[in-house]
Amino acid sequence: MKANIHPDYHEIRIVMNNGTEFMTRSCWGKPGDVMKLDVDPSTHMAWNPDAGQNIRKDSQAAKFMKKFSGLENLSSKKKA
Repeated sequence: MKANIHPDYHEIRIVMNNGTEFMTRSCWGKPGDVMKLDVDPSTHMAWNPDAGQNIRKDSQAAKFMKKFSGLENLSSKKKA
């Protein structure tokens, strides 16, 4: 392996929206830095269905949900 071409890989602390903290290794920042997350699994609607309840009715996400909401039952209709 060539010397002096790889980024420094060190420990940082991650702080999620709900205050949960954990240590991980990363190339981001300096050793011991703290990364505060704006969006994490507890607040993003992709991982937490309850977080998506506040979607505006005219948003792109709302239009998508309206257009494709019936697709989950499509496979069961074909079999019947």
